[in-house]
Amino acid sequence: MILIALGANLPSEAGSPEQTLRASLVALSEKDVIIKAVSRAFKSQAWPNPTDPPFINAVATIEVAPGPVALMDKLENIERAFGRERGARNAPRTLDLDLIDYDGRVENGPPILPHPRAHERAFVLVPIMDIAPDWRHPVSRRSVQDMLDTLRASALADVTPIGPLWP
Repeated sequence: MILIALGANLPSEAGSPEQTLRASLVALSEKDVIIKAVSRAFKSQAWPNPTDPPFINAVATIEVAPGPVALMDKLENIERAFGRERGARNAPRTLDLDLIDYDGRVENGPPILPHPRAHERAFVLVPIMDIAPDWRHPVSRRSVQDMLDTLRASALADVTPIGPLWP
């Protein structure tokens, strides 16, 4: 299973963060990526600065042939096309596309697989639970539910569903 996380908290030329996530999925599908499933959209508080606009997040399962390096190139090109400018870490952004897992591979990168912080992020795990509740972390072999159970209740409460993102 290939999992990508989508996030945005600034508008792009496509519109609101939610509209940007939808448009990024269309852009992915135009680059020979098959969208298998997409979680609902979830809203979460920006971190580390809660005064920044809240994020809209989702996770998608996809199929793609070229491998993780080529997929990362596609993801980064799409981010740039939607106005992503890399600056300070965790800064507001028009689009963030992260490769979470690529068929269970464990690699030191680039890209690092699985994503090195996915297991700590409610805004990634909650959407994964939405579409792939049986997924297990490739290194720890922990279930999504087990990883969610170890997060603070406040982190989980901050991730609220806002509705469907993809048909």
